[in-house]
Amino acid sequence: MTHPHRTSDPGVRARFLLAATAWTVLVAAVLVAVPLTFAGRLPDPVASHWGPSGRPDRSMPAAALTLFALVWLVVAGTGLVGLARARGEIRRATRAWFAAGLGWIGGFLIGIQAVTIAANLDRDGWSRAASLSWQVAVVVVGAFVLGALGRLAGRLGPDDAPPERERPGPLIDLDPGRRPVWVSTATAPWAVGLGVVASAAALSFAAAALWGLAPAGWSTALPLALAGVVGLAVSSVSVRIAPEGLTMAFGPLRWPSRTVRLDRIERAWVEWRSPVQVGGWGIRGLPGRATIMIRGGECLVVRYTSGGQLAVSVDDAETGAALLNALAARKTA
Repeated sequence: MTHPHRTSDPGVRARFLLAATAWTVLVAAVLVAVPLTFAGRLPDPVASHWGPSGRPDRSMPAAALTLFALVWLVVAGTGLVGLARARGEIRRATRAWFAAGLGWIGGFLIGIQAVTIAANLDRDGWSRAASLSWQVAVVVVGAFVLGALGRLAGRLGPDDAPPERERPGPLIDLDPGRRPVWVSTATAPWAVGLGVVASAAALSFAAAALWGLAPAGWSTALPLALAGVVGLAVSSVSVRIAPEGLTMAFGPLRWPSRTVRLDRIERAWVEWRSPVQVGGWGIRGLPGRATIMIRGGECLVVRYTSGGQLAVSVDDAETGAALLNALAARKTA
């Protein structure tokens, strides 16, 4: 028997993933087929960049036009795999924004490839390619239109109704004569690798600039250094629960850190969340309802007495939630 209050449809998830996969394949096919179709009418190399004047100033091999498809498959494929691995129903908001992203990125890549081919078509050389001006604006507007259509398509179908009340969460017995402390961490190896590689590259370019081997090295070193800092900052999180409250520290240096006092915590429980569901890695969401996403999986979810929520991906989240609930119950007893 169907539950009278159930608003979700088990088939929505499958249909949405099928439609997103079909769109991914269609865009990839277009990005490969169009350059191959016009290959005989394009110079080699082709113009690939236009300066402020609208005239071409850089080139690339004609075969590189098919790399648009590779970029698309990496971006869309990564998102699809992450969404497919997420457990449970895919909420309407997630479907809408994911479809909007697929529509915008796919439309933008097809548009950029199209105007590049059109500008180079039947030209004697890349330097004689047609100038570009208003065409770029058309591409951007078209991408936003496809993104809007994707968002509307993603909203089709019922949505899971959010629970009226959060689950009570686990609870453990505390020894009155002891001071309980629980510490756990979560680490994202990819973020550590990104931070280390970017930092090493930044140091290399900075050293080359200091020695005069690469005068423009600083312009490359600074963005790489920023990427390294960001990568290391979101590479890990350490959570400590004690009678004072919950403390979160980030990165290998455990800085910066944030403490939520125990008197601000109403209850805690465990949820399974993925980066796709919350919009990516790092600190996602808005103040009062945020997720600190280091890796997909179990998250410790805390409800504030003010009504807000904070979720953090951490190992052994059930034990942390049980201790928080026990501490909160003891404080109010």
